[in-house]
Amino acid sequence: MTPVSRRASIWKRRTFLAALVLPAVGRVAKAAEYPAKPIKLVVPYAPGGGADGVARIVAKKASEMLGQPIVVENKGGAGAILGTEVVARAEPDGYTLLLGQSGPISINPAVYKSLPYDPLKDLAPVTMTTSYPYILVVNSDLAAGSLQEFVALVRSKPGTLNYGSTGVGAANHLVAELFNRRASLEMTHVPYRGTALAVGDLLAGQLTMVFADPISVLGHVKSGKLRALAVTSLERSPIAPEVPTVAESGYPDFEALAWHGILVPAKTPANVIETLNREFVKAVRDPETKALLANQAMSPVGSSPEAFAAFIKRDIATWKAVAELSRVTVE
Repeated sequence: MTPVSRRASIWKRRTFLAALVLPAVGRVAKAAEYPAKPIKLVVPYAPGGGADGVARIVAKKASEMLGQPIVVENKGGAGAILGTEVVARAEPDGYTLLLGQSGPISINPAVYKSLPYDPLKDLAPVTMTTSYPYILVVNSDLAAGSLQEFVALVRSKPGTLNYGSTGVGAANHLVAELFNRRASLEMTHVPYRGTALAVGDLLAGQLTMVFADPISVLGHVKSGKLRALAVTSLERSPIAPEVPTVAESGYPDFEALAWHGILVPAKTPANVIETLNREFVKAVRDPETKALLANQAMSPVGSSPEAFAAFIKRDIATWKAVAELSRVTVE
């Protein structure tokens, strides 16, 4: 090889290597400037629901912390699959976030035969923002003043009493299945298209029991129309401190939490995730935010990315086991 051709060969190699390195350098530089423009927070539900409320409360304070607007964008549909997939397929640059929830992140992988996203591979956890327990509620006319009395009543009438849920494979369907297995109960499942319909039939005496989110039933509990027998958190909830836990009522370690959290597309730079975590945790723990979340019957969390990731893995494993044992599947 002549000196000229050798120099040309070296130049080509350097040019090729530079082509590989420069995009990565560019990404690092952009990440270092983060955030440099408005951020989009996708809520995989229609406006007006609980997840939408949490997103707007937390986004308002986090935008102040980050110094950039956070625009909440609702992309509901297909059991929250649509909006979750949008974020899973988005550019991993920190400008498209997901307000994740236990349903699309933990429950869907357990009950759907196939999903267009894998929450463990396609999404990266940032922080759990909020959590809340389910409340086991019955009609006040039911002859059961405690969880123990309720269990005794159901066992005395195997297969004749029923419970409602917000649909086959919904979170409160699986929570009820988990409890029924722990308590060795035989109950008939009645699925509804939404919490309001299930609670309405519970009030009318058409249902025996529902595991409901607190904000949907606490008003009826306070009015005396419904009776709260237990909450599904390990410790009594500040939302309803007078209600005992399932765990303290004879079923140690029983826990089933609903939650919300911030997730980003996989491969989002680590320093971007660190920035988002730091500022969202500050936002969630801000006194004003905590008060607003309390009005939504939510407890603030503010976890690390690592703790949130570990929780999601455990949560998915729990609900997969329940779904398999109960033979719950959704096409």
